[in-house]
Amino acid sequence: MSSKKIALITGANKGIGLETARQLGQKGITALAGARDEAKAAQAEEELRKEGLDAHGIVVDVNSAESIQKAAARIERDYGRLDILVNNAGVMLDDAKKKPSEQSLEVWRKTFETNLFGLIAVTQAMLPLLRKSDAGRIVNLSSILGSIHFHATPGSPIYDMKMPAYDVSKSAVNAYTVHLAWELKDTAIKVNAAHPGWVKTEMGGEGATMEITDGAKTSVALATIGADGPSGAFVHMGETLPW
Repeated sequence: MSSKKIALITGANKGIGLETARQLGQKGITALAGARDEAKAAQAEEELRKEGLDAHGIVVDVNSAESIQKAAARIERDYGRLDILVNNAGVMLDDAKKKPSEQSLEVWRKTFETNLFGLIAVTQAMLPLLRKSDAGRIVNLSSILGSIHFHATPGSPIYDMKMPAYDVSKSAVNAYTVHLAWELKDTAIKVNAAHPGWVKTEMGGEGATMEITDGAKTSVALATIGADGPSGAFVHMGETLPW
């Protein structure tokens, strides 16, 4: 089996996910670029391999248990383990013109299905492979919009930014991160939540201030932290954020 580290990044066919795969590849890590279908996975692989990186597209639809299990089986067959899992895939479906109480239940359900339940499903499937790593790392993509402290604090950077289904799903991701870190505290696996920043992506929209290259840096840093690094933390560019 390869001595190189193996990393799976979900939602890696574009945006922060693709850039995370790129930056991990630039560190000599085998990057498995996860995407919902074969075409998107192949496109990501082609783009990264053109840059000379050891990258491979892999189909992993976080909303499909069958897809997740097939991805886990492929990784076990080809590599025997997984060293890094970056749970990057996510959606923002809220209607910005509606108040928190007006967002449809369908939006809430679809948001949680991807942002929380999909993330948990992938993590559960990959955990046996991460346990085979000498130093497994799990990075859950969160957001400063998941900070309950900031949402409840007048004058905070996000006090007037309410996208409730998305925000609450990220608060739940933060809580899951803490619970999983507690479970794994006596192992070599570290679990952290990353706020990438307000990044110029399709989801970031107009007004975003950070370049994609910077948006991936927190995920990459947490994916490659040493044994003395944190676990169960909520981090942006090396700084701890309030829950």
